[in-house]
Amino acid sequence: MLLPKFEFHEPITLPEACEIMGELKDKGRPLAGGTDLLVNMKKKLIAPGNLVSLSRIEELKEIEASNGVLKIGACVTAVELTESEVISGSFGALVGGAASLGSPLVRNMATIGGNIVTARPAADLPPALMVYGAEVVLKRSSGDRVVPLEDLLKGPGETLLGPDEILTQVLLIKPQPAAGAAYVKLGVRKTLEISLVNVAAYIGLDSQDGSIQTARVVLGAVASTPIRAPSAEKILLGEKPSDALFEDAGNEAAKDSRPIDDYRGSAEYRRDMVKVLTRRALSKAYRDAQEN
Repeated sequence: MLLPKFEFHEPITLPEACEIMGELKDKGRPLAGGTDLLVNMKKKLIAPGNLVSLSRIEELKEIEASNGVLKIGACVTAVELTESEVISGSFGALVGGAASLGSPLVRNMATIGGNIVTARPAADLPPALMVYGAEVVLKRSSGDRVVPLEDLLKGPGETLLGPDEILTQVLLIKPQPAAGAAYVKLGVRKTLEISLVNVAAYIGLDSQDGSIQTARVVLGAVASTPIRAPSAEKILLGEKPSDALFEDAGNEAAKDSRPIDDYRGSAEYRRDMVKVLTRRALSKAYRDAQEN
């Protein structure tokens, strides 16, 4: 399948890219790894008249940790996420999400920014980022704004991004001591599989009595966007971790989910899997917290 015709722009600085996007507005699309954008163009689902490549902008490929904040450039690839010592040391759920994304070839090309802005309900990275309370930096020629990731995603293929904006960074706060997180995914195959259900969980333990001080549970592929599971989080807070507690949290998470029937699985099956995967993710997050 051939790509539709388009004009190709290759800025080498971020201000230059923003200037081009400001001129093109809805006639242009930023291009990073292209693993989603180019495929959708070949399928004739979209046909932007202009592509603005971000591949030569070095600052978008940087991973920087300072003062307890991790800054990940939008063009950092999935494989670079899995290989970063800074990320693997404190953000295990993100490493798990990146390692689950597509195949080795896809992971070498797919970027963290692209996986976010395509806004696929079953994407691997957004739940693994949301569980850490991630924020994203959106830049245009007139300035920047910082938006919580869970607010950025509005629906399948829909975000808060303006037509002249570029997602440039993902911001993560280093987890507290005695905290852990995990990402688990269910698919028919081990690779090249879109999630039937995915779950990310975060647990922060009280250093005195070991009770759960902080809890986040994020569900993917069971609503139009990745969603928090507030009922599950509420039942965890203040309690001592246990298999029974995690099972109860899984049951509550299933109530928070809003899956649909499609050719890949029924809504009922997905709710059942939310229970199982939430329990597994919480157990893994708890073990991670104990190690930390």
